[in-house]
Amino acid sequence: MTEKTKIALITGASRGLGFHLAEALAPEYHIVAVAKTTGALEELDDRIKAKGGDATLAPMDVTNPDAMAHLCRGIYDRWGYLDLWAHTAIYAQLLSPADHLDPKDLDRTIGTNITATGKLIPLIGPLLNMGPRRSDVLFFDDPHAGEKFFGAYGASKAAQIAMARSWQAETANSDKAPRVHIVQPNPMPTGTRARFHPGEGKEALVHPRDEAPRILKEIGLI
Repeated sequence: MTEKTKIALITGASRGLGFHLAEALAPEYHIVAVAKTTGALEELDDRIKAKGGDATLAPMDVTNPDAMAHLCRGIYDRWGYLDLWAHTAIYAQLLSPADHLDPKDLDRTIGTNITATGKLIPLIGPLLNMGPRRSDVLFFDDPHAGEKFFGAYGASKAAQIAMARSWQAETANSDKAPRVHIVQPNPMPTGTRARFHPGEGKEALVHPRDEAPRILKEIGLI
């Protein structure tokens, strides 16, 4: 592995869009795959190796700031930089009226979708500024703010994307800071969507294995 190897960090890589983004980026990028589910990460590793690529598996929770800080330190010690961060880690609680929100689910929603994002940006940002190329960041919008029954998820995603838009504006006029992309994927048959639309037919949905390369091609990463 040379100093010019492209390094991509995927947070939320065990399933759905994150899984297929990691697969689509290999073997052009060495994939650092973060997720809580070890078995799914091992399946991803098998697929990446089948394409001639390599991955570093990081079975950890993005809401654990100590674990994520340790990972970032490890990335710095091994490579010294990142070329790409795709943040797909999300928590989607079951839909409910605003006056019936479950307190534990609300805490988990805020902790994963807002607080973790706010802590990850300062941890990962410096690595994105240290590489031999201009780096890229991908956030994924799913706008539901103000819709009935989407009180917690809609508010948390709106807050997450607001942070991303601020970072995007702050880096827009720099040729060294990361390019921050905010993408709204087509509807996909993911676990998140299934929680919101149980029993929905999948005929009109785009599979993440097709949506991931489309997104990456659209923004010029593959």
